[in-house]
Amino acid sequence: MRKYLKDLTNLAGISSREEKIREYIQSNVADKVDEITEDNMGNLICLIKGKDSSKKLMLDAHMDEVGFMITRINEDGTFGISPVGGVDPRVVKSQRLKIEEKISAVVNSTPIHLEKETDKVEQYESIRVYAGFSNKEEASKKVHLGDMVTFDTTYYEENNYAVAKAFDDRVGCSIMMDIIDYFFENSEKPLYDTYFNFATQEETGLRGTGTAASEIQPNFAIVLEGTTAGDNPENTPDKWATHIGNGPVLTFMHSGLVLNKEIFEKIVDTAKKLGIKFQYKMRTAGGTDAARLAKTLYGIPAG
Repeated sequence: MRKYLKDLTNLAGISSREEKIREYIQSNVADKVDEITEDNMGNLICLIKGKDSSKKLMLDAHMDEVGFMITRINEDGTFGISPVGGVDPRVVKSQRLKIEEKISAVVNSTPIHLEKETDKVEQYESIRVYAGFSNKEEASKKVHLGDMVTFDTTYYEENNYAVAKAFDDRVGCSIMMDIIDYFFENSEKPLYDTYFNFATQEETGLRGTGTAASEIQPNFAIVLEGTTAGDNPENTPDKWATHIGNGPVLTFMHSGLVLNKEIFEKIVDTAKKLGIKFQYKMRTAGGTDAARLAKTLYGIPAG
């Protein structure tokens, strides 16, 4: 497991700019599936035909990550940015960034001994990104409005724990690639026709999955997502969403959706039968592509 996770997280791809992730996935799975297509939204849909073609199962994970776009080039050569997806401005201060994966940059921060309003949160209109340019003319030769900006973080693993950007949701993509490998390497077929949808633009409104589902028209779906732990030392256990080390997380509800009870219980029963340690997500904030599936076509039941 985790065969692909390092490569996937080191690649950059905010919503609508998933091409490098899509190309990497396609190059690793194209000869292991029965069909592979890319739709108008950029979703990569892979089919493994099942023993029974009377039903369709859709597995879904999104390729895009949160990040930023350049929205302003200032006279002093710094840049203004706007978030692509939900990036709380409180976590942006002093961050190291990459512009179009080529230019290193850093977010402004007043030295703490000069900061008079330590509780103040800088909003995006006042955040400035420095990349070593002296003026607007110099900066405009290398950086353009609409350029992609991502966090400058390289995958690192120690003692079975890892640090990286874009675990949301390259971890889901990595697992789906592992599943494809399993069927290929063991010359097995799933029970039903199984569609693996590597989705686009989840972070900006769950956009890609609905388009893919309209094409696939599955009977049911399973969404694979990364989630938060929240078991920081300063938090009491009642504030934890999940706990690192307690196994995969099963979600019974989140913002905008109560997950399908029958599918949820089937997943729980399967985990128990196989002796897989698991936990429930104990906070209902956040959302997944399952919410989009519930509003697509006839309302696609998902877990």
